[in-house]
This record gives sequence, C-alpha cells and structure tokens, in this order.
Amino acid sequence: MAKIPAKIVERIASGVKRFQPILTGAKSRDVGESDTVTIIVDILAEVFGYDKYSEITSEYAIRGTYCDLAIKLEGALEMLIEVKAIGIDLKEPHVKQAIDYAANQGVEWVVLTNGLNWRVYKVIFGKPIGQELVLDIDFCSLSGKAAKDIDTLFLFCKEGWMKSVLGEYHTQKQALSRFFLGAMILSEPVLNIIRRELKRLSPDVRVEVDEIKAVLMAEVLKREVLEGDSAADAKKKLARSAAKQLKEKAAKATTTGGSADEVPVEEDTPNEEPTAEE
Repeated sequence: MAKIPAKIVERIASGVKRFQPILTGAKSRDVGESDTVTIIVDILAEVFGYDKYSEITSEYAIRGTYCDLAIKLEGALEMLIEVKAIGIDLKEPHVKQAIDYAANQGVEWVVLTNGLNWRVYKVIFGKPIGQELVLDIDFCSLSGKAAKDIDTLFLFCKEGWMKSVLGEYHTQKQALSRFFLGAMILSEPVLNIIRRELKRLSPDVRVEVDEIKAVLMAEVLKREVLEGDSAADAKKKLARSAAKQLKEKAAKATTTGGSADEVPVEEDTPNEEPTAEE
C-alpha cells in the first residue's frame, strides 16, 4: 500500500481516540438503531473522510427493504451501509437484503455495522447472488498509534476509496486464499513443474501428472480446500485467468506475425542425469 499522507493518518488516529469512548458509552446505554446511525454518520465523516452533507445519504433507507445509509461519490452510488443497533451482534442474515439490493443496483460493496464492528463485503455477481467478507474491524480494539490499524482503516477511507486500495486489497487477499492456492497447485502448469522436479531428483522413476494430482488431492491438500463454493469459485477464476493469458498471447502473435502456439515446451528426456548445477 502506498504511504498514507500524514494529514490523513492524524485524522484517523484522532478519530479512533475520540469515538472509542463514545461507542463504549452508547453500548453501556444500549442505544437504539437511530442513535447508532447518528454515531455512524459522524464516524464516516470524521474518521473516514466522507462529506456528511453531500456524500453520505439516507435516501436508500426504506425500512425493511433496503438499507440505512449509502455513500455517493460524484453522484455515483458506491456502497450501501446496513446499520444495526449497537447492542445487536452482527450476523450474516443482517446483510442479505442489502447485498441483494446492491446487486440489483450494480453496487459492488456493502457494509454491515453496529458501530463497534464494521464488516465490509464484496458483492459476488452470480446465480445466486453472494458476498465475500473482505474486512472485519473491531473499532474499539484499534490503536491510533498502530500503523497496521491505520492501514486497515485507510482501506475504507474516502481517499483510499478514490485510489481503489480496497479493491487491490481484495484482489491480493483472493490470491493468497487457501482455495486459490489449492486450485493453482492442482493446475496443469504447476503439476507439470512438480513432475519435472520429481524426475530430476529421481531420473529412473517415471511419474505421471494424474498420479501426482491424485496424491495431492487424497493425502496433501485438505478436503475443505478442494470442495465447496469457494473452491469452485477459485477454479473458475484460475480458468478465466488462463483463458485471458491465451487470448493475449494470440493477440500478440497476430500483431507480431508469429503463432500463439509457439511457446517453448520442455521435452521429457527419460533417464536424464542431473547436471552439476542441479
């Protein structure tokens, strides 16, 4: 992440210090949803930097139908915010209506908060519509002096939003997910690399890719990494990425007059002895 300007760091740090006792007091009084919304609006303005008069709106607040607040930047709806009373524990069903409405509006981000906890979701446009938890912030456990906490809050700040840092963070998080890594390990290019390395270490042993894949699936990788919706999504993303690369290679080959199939392939050489460098 790029360096955060000192002015923004100071705003975030002072905002954390100011609102932590306010939230603690509101929790002890068990204030209702409307009072919680009032605190949320102030936090959005004073900590996260959104203009409370022009960028924070409640025009999407149709009780029981949509959500409580929304963020609009330059006239475009950027995210929906579902607020619960500060004494209510946040649960997945609380955000479902906002997710469905966001998907219908083409909005990618939804926030669920009770002031103490802030959960930021990425809307998954599919059938059915889904969501992925990207950030889960416990506001009262933050330290205004901790760089890691400042970085986390900056992801949701207006200045970070304008630079798409939340989207970049989400992409990086996806790439390092156990499901994506599991799918990558079982992909043909990686399996071929493993096969070549095994052959290099044991030249007299011939192992097929299917055998390696079977062992990885049965004895190395956890079942939960290979099965379920998250694993299926990871496989699809990997397939889309591979298809995109092939398309780009084909386009480049057309431009340069070459062939998309002209990719160096390492031939199998049975009983090949390792070199001194190996």
